[in-house]
Amino acid sequence: MPELRKDPITGRWVIISTDRARRPSDFVRQPVPPAVVRFCPFCYGNEQKTPPEVLAFRPGGGANQPGWSVRVVPNKFPALGIEGELNRQGEGMYDKMDGIGAHEVIVESPDHLLTMAEMTERQIEEVLWAFRDRINDLKRDQRFRYIVLFKNHGEAAGASLEHSHSQLIALPVIPKRVKEELDGAKLYFDFKERCVYCDIVRQETASAVRLVAETDRLLVLEPWAPRFPFETWIVPKRHESHFETADNVTLQNLAGVLRSTLRKLDKALERPAYNFIVHSAPLQENHQAHYHWHVEIIPKLTKVAGFEWGTGFYINPTPPEESAKFLRESGPA
Repeated sequence: MPELRKDPITGRWVIISTDRARRPSDFVRQPVPPAVVRFCPFCYGNEQKTPPEVLAFRPGGGANQPGWSVRVVPNKFPALGIEGELNRQGEGMYDKMDGIGAHEVIVESPDHLLTMAEMTERQIEEVLWAFRDRINDLKRDQRFRYIVLFKNHGEAAGASLEHSHSQLIALPVIPKRVKEELDGAKLYFDFKERCVYCDIVRQETASAVRLVAETDRLLVLEPWAPRFPFETWIVPKRHESHFETADNVTLQNLAGVLRSTLRKLDKALERPAYNFIVHSAPLQENHQAHYHWHVEIIPKLTKVAGFEWGTGFYINPTPPEESAKFLRESGPA
């Protein structure tokens, strides 16, 4: 019998279609093939092929030269431009503003062939430092209200270049989906005087049926109402609303957990394409008692079609309890 499950944060309903139940081997997908060495603007020696770097970690050498371990550059084809004013206007009943924002690329390694799952914990930790440093720098610009940090891995997930990289887009508005999450968390807090994410951490730790892994700082779980099969969350155990306030120990812990989780997904699902997104509180707002930063990883195993677009419901053929069990039993990563 299929189940309707309600997300406790956004109120979004999903259908867990047990009649269509599918194990990892049942999904028709195109595993991400190994990278092929060809000309790449992100590789050593091609630094002049990108816009000038805004951040780089390197033990020595000059800016925009080889020798770096992580490098952040403006996107050559940005979704939004950083120069100018917002210039908010109305056109009759319609609202508009100039496309002001920032769009940056975090090149995660000089090695063209290395995926994030294959990096060392230290390498991933440096990537996370770059995330934190760039948010803290950009949040000083009062035009920006939200930063989306995301990674597209594989062509099916939207990656246009093989070389492992993430992206950052600073926006002058809070996106609608983010606002739904923030509003849902605030309603829960106003009613129960507790953070919904902290309650999720407590319940999932106690029940363990959707738990994939845990450390002293972080929980890896399959959420109660996942939109997609093997949708996986990494949630801090300690309440923190803004990712950019995470301390070095938390980022070190997150590096190990993220590496382990990606390796488990690679092993269980045969190197799937995936997206991951860092969910954090808005830039210009102080610590929030009702919101909790976290990371969501979404393997590309199913497609969004007419029913989903028409209703906002998602049909997931794999119950999260089965996904969690499969990942736990996939062995050490």
